[in-house]
Amino acid sequence: MHPPASLDAFDIKILVYLQREGRCSNVELSSAISLSESPCLLRTKRLQDAGVIRGYHADIALEKVGSHVIVFSEVTLSSHRPADFRTFEDGITRYQEIVECHNVSGGYDYLLKIVVPSINWLQALMDRLLEDNIGIEKFASRIVLRQPLRQGGYPLETLVNERPSWADEGR
Repeated sequence: MHPPASLDAFDIKILVYLQREGRCSNVELSSAISLSESPCLLRTKRLQDAGVIRGYHADIALEKVGSHVIVFSEVTLSSHRPADFRTFEDGITRYQEIVECHNVSGGYDYLLKIVVPSINWLQALMDRLLEDNIGIEKFASRIVLRQPLRQGGYPLETLVNERPSWADEGR
């Protein structure tokens, strides 16, 4: 885990706004967070240079692109030496269908988010992964039926505050 970047209230405001409005101009951003344009641009550049802002991406509506299936697969490796984890992680980078990979605690080693055009495609992908001999002992897949919640960003204000906003409710 990397130490957190030193962020002040304006940095957080910039990040929160950019998560929502990544295509905004510096003029719009500076106005939205009540900071003049030059310091706003300098702060945004500093956040980019520090790697806090990794990039800007389009939010694609997959349902408008075509038929697709979203799957979460739990993967257990057959061996747990550091080299085995590296072999698996290097091996899955060859598949654009695997859009996220998380090394997790619990009953399995990795949670993969996979996006494919069909169940048949998923089966072929899983067969190829097993044939690649990248250390997979077993996997279990969960097909997403619907997505009732999608935040589209991280709870940045919560992550930097010591008390949750709801902690003062009911006082």
